[in-house]
Amino acid sequence: MRVKICGITSARDAEMAVDAGADALGLVFYAKSPRAVGPAQALEIAGSVSPFVQLVGLFVNASAREVIDTLAQVPLNLLQFHGDETAAYCEQFQRPYIKALRMKPAMDVAAAMAAHPRARGFLLDAYRPGVPGGTGEPFDWQRVPGNSGRQIILAGGLSAQNVAEAIRVARPQAVDVSGGVEKAPGRKDPERVVAFVRAAKQWEEFTSTGAADSAGAGKCEGVEK
Repeated sequence: MRVKICGITSARDAEMAVDAGADALGLVFYAKSPRAVGPAQALEIAGSVSPFVQLVGLFVNASAREVIDTLAQVPLNLLQFHGDETAAYCEQFQRPYIKALRMKPAMDVAAAMAAHPRARGFLLDAYRPGVPGGTGEPFDWQRVPGNSGRQIILAGGLSAQNVAEAIRVARPQAVDVSGGVEKAPGRKDPERVVAFVRAAKQWEEFTSTGAADSAGAGKCEGVEK
């Protein structure tokens, strides 16, 4: 199970998240977000971690020039588009990308995925009108399509207390958290980060031994403790 800690705003938080076992760090290039960073701040964060750590740049309906300028300054490995971006827009940067899908009640998830055939994966997040992400709210995990053949990153209201159950129900390839491991917007709590990463990765250990399937939700409760 891969874990992404999003909304990193400082080198100290980046180093702490990596030490806790995070596989990827999310840098938010969206000025309206309380977790937004500029290129200089992002470059400092990037320089504080190993080159083998995945750095993900999050954009929301940004101009192409803004993305290009950011890529010229910050060594991002992956782009994450959290707005209404088309496949043509996302592909023009010649960089692997994931597309965020806000899970509106009537959304045809399969059709939304099909509209981005070259996306490396899809981040499924809770929907709230007018809010592109970071709602701190979960959605119905039963809506996550099974056997889609695409890489699924689960987000939305996750925490150390519910991530194991979310994984059990949705069976994603990765999980993404921001507010659920914070003591304030943009400031990560080390204890919450460690607990979240442990809960997410322990689920994989239980699955590999068959313990999770045999014990069901009761075993998940054990992980959370």
